[in-house]
Amino acid sequence: MAYFDAASSEPLHPQAREALLAAIDVGWADPARLYGQARRAHLLLEQARTEVAEALGARPDEVSFTSSGTQAVHLGVLGTLHGRRRVGRHLVTTAVEHSSVLHAGGVHERDGGTVETVGVGLTGRVDLDRFTEAVARPGTALACLQTANHEVGTLQPVAEAAAACRANGVPLLVDAAQTAGRMPIPPGWSVLAASAHKWGGPAGVGVLAVRKGTRYRSFLPEDERERRRVPGFENVPGIVAAAAALRAMAAEASQEQARLAELVGRIRETVPKIVPDVEVIGDPDQRAPHIVTFSCLYVDGEALLTELDKAGFAVSSGSSCTASTLRPSHVLEAMGVLTHGNVRVSLPRGASAAEVDRFLAVLPELVRRIRQDAGVA
Repeated sequence: MAYFDAASSEPLHPQAREALLAAIDVGWADPARLYGQARRAHLLLEQARTEVAEALGARPDEVSFTSSGTQAVHLGVLGTLHGRRRVGRHLVTTAVEHSSVLHAGGVHERDGGTVETVGVGLTGRVDLDRFTEAVARPGTALACLQTANHEVGTLQPVAEAAAACRANGVPLLVDAAQTAGRMPIPPGWSVLAASAHKWGGPAGVGVLAVRKGTRYRSFLPEDERERRRVPGFENVPGIVAAAAALRAMAAEASQEQARLAELVGRIRETVPKIVPDVEVIGDPDQRAPHIVTFSCLYVDGEALLTELDKAGFAVSSGSSCTASTLRPSHVLEAMGVLTHGNVRVSLPRGASAAEVDRFLAVLPELVRRIRQDAGVA
């Protein structure tokens, strides 16, 4: 089976597995206590915090660990808005953000706040002029922007957006889930969210980083753990493994991500030549190295994914968070591109050229067969 769904979850990195097994034996105690086992767990936790902070370009005391990337986004969005209530209650986001951002915005609206959603172009890149206008509005408390889109891979102009936010005194929350460990984090963010299982760490660990000087106040009942930002007992073994994976992925990034980008480029170039009526989606150049998305006209996406699964390929379609609901992807709709027969291929570390070649070899016949069964071939 060729696993091509790294944008949903990267397979556990071997160094993460090794670190996890070791930490289970020595890092199980409560890191907040004073006896020997607890001090050992505390040292492991703080060493992992330092490593993650270094990889993300943050200070250790700015980094807190959460139970997921989604929780990191929820806490980051709502905690920053809560901390800046005196400034205003206006949130700026984009039409292609991850559903966790959109859901947090919905909570904010139901609580009496306002949300302004900035549109994107055909490639999925945010309209920077409109984004700049939006953050300049009086009462803007927070802006949100992802580093790269989780469905189509398009990179966003984070550094430019951060400069616009800084000029207007507005903090910028950056969702770095798809690029942390793969690409350098763009400068200028005030709050950052990421997810360990996207970079080869275990599921159940997220990262929330809040820059010093950014007003932040958790909207949850206060807890003394994780800088009072995240309640609950820390998953020390998981956090240690997450740090090991991030360190390893970052060390390999320049070589491995360039290799994956070349394979993704091959898919982008070849699919329109071998499959009729296909639209390759997302920016052809400004993109995450491991993601390519295309849509096939007159093809049921679920049927195509099922046939690819039978042929030995694990891929996804549309939004990773709404695919099971059979609703059109909000990202593809916002871009104004074809939503039928959508396939997202996202290559994990170690994906081979042979696997990509085999994918390109079987795809045309599967699409032809599905169209024939639908009476449109």
